[in-house]
Amino acid sequence: QLVESGGGWVQPGGSLKLSCTASQSVSIYHMAWYRQAPGKQRELVARMLPGGERTYYLDAVKGRLTISGDDDENTIYLQMNHLLPEDTAVYYCNLGLRYWGQGTQVTVSP
Repeated sequence: QLVESGGGWVQPGGSLKLSCTASQSVSIYHMAWYRQAPGKQRELVARMLPGGERTYYLDAVKGRLTISGDDDENTIYLQMNHLLPEDTAVYYCNLGLRYWGQGTQVTVSP
């Protein structure tokens, strides 16, 4: 079971940090964050390969969003900086290409 938190409303240029807490260590698994905006398909935003040394980011978020994992907290994080209105979506975490979080709404607007 994955439990997400940290979403909310923020003005353009602001920051949020999303959390996704698991019942086990996370870094030995593939970790990822996806998002789905209204009327659009779910898209991969960021992922980290097992071991935490290799990451991938959607071009639109490079340099602004950072994925990380913490085995002491059994948590996957998504640090989101310099947010834009087009980042507005429901964000979902994924662990091991199998387990999904419940989703958390991120809204970026004036």
